[in-house]
Parts: sequence; structure tokens; C-alpha cells
Amino acid sequence: MDSVLLVGGAGYIGAHTAKYLAGQGYLPVVYDNLSRGHREVVKWGPLEIGDIADGPRLVEVLTKHAPVAVLHFAALAYVGESVTDPALYYRTNVAGTLSLLEAMRATGVNKIVFSSTCATYGVPRSVPIVEESSQNPINPYGRTKLMVEQVLADYGAAYDLKSMCLRYFNAAGADPDGEVGEDHEPETHLIPLVLEVAAGRRPSVDINGNDYPTPDGTCVRDFIHVTDLAQAHFLAVRHLVAGGASMNLNLGNGTGYSVRQVIDAAERVTGQKIAVVHRPRRPGDPPELVGSAEKARAVLGWRPEYASIDSIIGTAWTWHSRGRHAPASGSR
Repeated sequence: MDSVLLVGGAGYIGAHTAKYLAGQGYLPVVYDNLSRGHREVVKWGPLEIGDIADGPRLVEVLTKHAPVAVLHFAALAYVGESVTDPALYYRTNVAGTLSLLEAMRATGVNKIVFSSTCATYGVPRSVPIVEESSQNPINPYGRTKLMVEQVLADYGAAYDLKSMCLRYFNAAGADPDGEVGEDHEPETHLIPLVLEVAAGRRPSVDINGNDYPTPDGTCVRDFIHVTDLAQAHFLAVRHLVAGGASMNLNLGNGTGYSVRQVIDAAERVTGQKIAVVHRPRRPGDPPELVGSAEKARAVLGWRPEYASIDSIIGTAWTWHSRGRHAPASGSR
């Protein structure tokens, strides 16, 4: 059984990916310091506790398990926090990645799948966003992710590192079997916030701006089910192991849903009325973020299974309505 090392694998996306990889015959080895991840969601392979900045520990784990590839989820991912404490983000997201890459060089592991983000694009000039769209991030979080993409390209040219940068749009939903779901602390993502209102654990959800140039005045976003993201990671590993070229790929559904449409869908799925509070726009929120994932479909053979917003919310509601809690980290 080939092993894959999931750095930061005790988080939201990492935990779902570990389950998917195990179902495909890989041994998912999770490396996490558990500062924002959860021990209890490491169910499908061994847990190695360590920090991404700890080079000797990374070398030890890479030598022990000899993975065919590394999946790099370990990052901080709150935009607001990145603005108030950019040093923390550059230290963790950029310097931490350099620590990981040097440990990989020292142990001869030369394949990595990186959790990047649509935040590297900043405010898009047009939608849908394609991989060749200009990248002008507007916050330190997005800049750290773009820096890592550039580092990986330079390491590829100099050291024959093979990399796949997966630019997520809005990860959402939960494991259809209910074994793991989304619960950040603090929670900032729209769908879990809306479902907390439906479950009676929150009085209302904020709508930040209702005067955008969109059909109903609220922001439009592209939501992608977390299990579909997990599938893409498996396919990316398979691509690299088979000798495929390094590349950057968008991961989204290619369909945008407004904040109001998400709330309406949640009311349909849950049968509950969702109370809302209208707030002013947040600085830096683009009116519309929708990505084209045609390249991922063509190159990887990626086929998302949860395309509709109702199906995405339905899996999340199954998990949230049970009052269960799951991982709090992972990149978007």
C-alpha cells in the first residue's frame, strides 16, 4: 500500500481527503500539530504529531513512511487575521512551506499537491476565472498562497520538484456518511453559519451588502463540495505519480450562487426560516467569484458529484443537525 503524507491533514479538507484516499487504496499519513486540527478525525491512517516548521521532525516522518507524494494543507486561512497579523501568516504559510520543501529535498520526495486558493486572483476583471487570469491578491492570506505557488515553480525548475497547485473556490458541505464535517472556530463561512441559524444555535446570519451589481444585490460565489475536492486531490496524486507535468488548476463548480440564493436553498433543505441581518459591504469583497474548472476536468478527468447548492447544503445539514463537531483547519 502506497502512503501519502497529508501535512495539516487533521483539518476540514484534509480529513475528507484522507478518507477518500483510503477508499482508493492509499495509506493516508497525517502530519499535524493539532493547533487548529482535531485528533479525533484522523481515522483512516496514522497520525504523526509535528509542526511544519520542524525540519528534523519532517525528515524523520518522511523517512519513516516514504510517501509517494505530499499533500500540503497546512496553512492559516482567515483573511481578517492575515490583515491584523501578517507576520503569523508569512511565517506559517511561506516559511513553513520552505521548511517542508527542504525536508522533501533531503529525503528524495519530489511530488507535492498544494492547497492554493481563488484568493490569489484578487478582484477578477471577468468571470468565470480561468487559470491564466491575472493574479493580484488583495490581502496577506492570498499573497502568501501566491508566493508559495511561485516558490513551487522555482523549485520545479531548479530541483525537479513536481507540483500541482489546486486553487479552491468556496469549499462547503460534509462527508455524505456523516463521519466528518465543517466547524471552524471562529466560524466565518456562509453555509455553516446559515445552518447554525436553522439548528437554533445562532439567532441570525449577516448579509454583508445587498447593493452589489448582481441579480439580487448580494455577492455571488462558487461553492464546491469538500468530497469533490478530496476526489481532485486523489486524481492529482495519481497524475503526478504517473509522471504528469506540474500545473495549476482551478477547483470550482463553474456556477455562482448569491448569498440570498444560499439562504433560500438552506430554507428549502432544512424546512426552517433563516433570520438575516443586513450589514454594510465588507471592504475587498468582489461582487462575483466564479471559476472555470474545465482544465481540471480535461487533465485529471475530475467529475464533481455534488453540483447543486441544495445537494451541498443537504450533506452539511445532515452533519450539522446532529450537533456533531469536526475539524477546524485546512485551506480554502
